[in-house]
Amino acid sequence: MASPNNHREHLRRLAGKNNHRPRPTRQRSFTGDIEHVAAETYLITHLAFTLLRYLGVGYRWIMKLLALGCYAMLLMPGFLQVAYYYFFSSKVKRSIVYGDQPRNRLDLYLPADVSEPKPVLIFVTGGAWIIGYKAWGSLLGLQLAERDIMVACIDYRNFPQGTISDMVNDTCQGISFVINNIASYGGDPNRIYLMGQSAGAHISSCALLEQAAIESGNRDSVSWSVSQIKAYFGLSGGYNLLDLVDHFHNRGLYRSIFLSIMEAEQSLKKFSPELKIQDPCIKDSIPLLPPMFLFHGTGDYSIPSIASERFADALTKAGARAEVILYDGKTHTDLFLQDPLRGGKEDLFEHVVSIVHANDSDALAKDAMAPPRRRLVPEILLKLAHNISPF
Repeated sequence: MASPNNHREHLRRLAGKNNHRPRPTRQRSFTGDIEHVAAETYLITHLAFTLLRYLGVGYRWIMKLLALGCYAMLLMPGFLQVAYYYFFSSKVKRSIVYGDQPRNRLDLYLPADVSEPKPVLIFVTGGAWIIGYKAWGSLLGLQLAERDIMVACIDYRNFPQGTISDMVNDTCQGISFVINNIASYGGDPNRIYLMGQSAGAHISSCALLEQAAIESGNRDSVSWSVSQIKAYFGLSGGYNLLDLVDHFHNRGLYRSIFLSIMEAEQSLKKFSPELKIQDPCIKDSIPLLPPMFLFHGTGDYSIPSIASERFADALTKAGARAEVILYDGKTHTDLFLQDPLRGGKEDLFEHVVSIVHANDSDALAKDAMAPPRRRLVPEILLKLAHNISPF
């Protein structure tokens, strides 16, 4: 078996070759965008009716849906500003195709200046494995691009269009595409970071460990390596499904539908990263894993913060580098939505930027001089949204 150092050198040579690839031509016309939106709308409507057949009539999920609608209306002033940027900015490359399956698309957020290769953050959005969509990462993409960090938001098949295996496979394929093609867009293939939020944190950590297992078997056949990810950021994630299935049921994600998403009860252990990391079959790949940073709010009722603490403990015991950062009183959405919409300085955002720019003194100097981010939503609406949030 090749040593990790030799493996990394081989991957660096591959990345160097990618620097000379011509820029992929994946931009579509406005008419093409309209046709794509129409097709997506039809698909989503069809899947929504399929999902309703799974859910049936249930008090909990109906109340959550109503609360979600009110929550979105309260934050609408910020969402509209971000949507305008998403649809009309020349620095957003929407729906780049990365695979052959439905939803195999990603959005790319470019910094203003890409004359030099920029670090890249791959983001996997949350959405309870049911309502995730790549555009949910628009706010993060906008703000990180302002700090000279390129962001690739990966879409993946949601349930009932796909189950957890499909989600993990889509994410692995999206990561591979970014690593092998990002140089053509001005990104640095040697500075790739991976981040997931909520269900996206679960899916992306599963993808990372799935890749580690593949590399343990035959490293010469892989299209990307866990060693190419410089750091992993998990935000408000759940990593042990056996501990969470009853918790989700009580919050409206009923056991029957959750087990359908996760491919039956016998698969819960297979798709639990906290348990997967203890698998002896992947012990040879543990040293290749990037540093793992797990962020969680102690006021999170959707996924309790103990989930990140236990995963960090399991990673450390397995020999990986892991750190858990807790935010007192923050809810499931505070860290990802309300706080960024509030503007100003934000601890989570600054922490991620400082890690991405850790070895770039010029970027750190610019970060120190960066003005506070502007407020997008009035404080009274943010407080109301905090109180009514279904998460």
